Amino acid sequence: MIKKVDHIGIAVSSIEEALPLYTEVLKLELLGMEVVENQKVKVAFIKAGETKLELLEPTSEESAIAKFIAKRGQGIHHVALGVESIEERIQDMKENGIRMIDEESRIGAGGANVAFMHPKSTGSVLYELCEKKEGHDHA
Repeated sequence: MIKKVDHIGIAVSSIEEALPLYTEVLKLELLGMEVVENQKVKVAFIKAGETKLELLEPTSEESAIAKFIAKRGQGIHHVALGVESIEERIQDMKENGIRMIDEESRIGAGGANVAFMHPKSTGSVLYELCEKKEGHDHA
């Protein structure tokens, strides 16, 4: 059902300030950046072996990331689990008593279909189900 940990989302106040740790100190490869308008967030994708790190910078005080940073500070925001047939996985989660933030998948960074599980159902960890389209592996 779960193929792998696709990426770990990390909330940062500034990608520009955070990036040198990843690219210069840790010597990881920056794969790309994009703004996800509907989530009010700027995203940087960093390759860390088979898993990616996703730096998330709020582009608005209204974004979920801005609210997260205000409440908890910078740090790990979510763990994304790579899946196939995301709509079926959402149903599996619901049938197993998991409360979903997203009852249906939506488009996330890199054009992936994503759906978040509510952390009250998952031991306080925000998990994302993430289904990648073929040829969009950098996101």
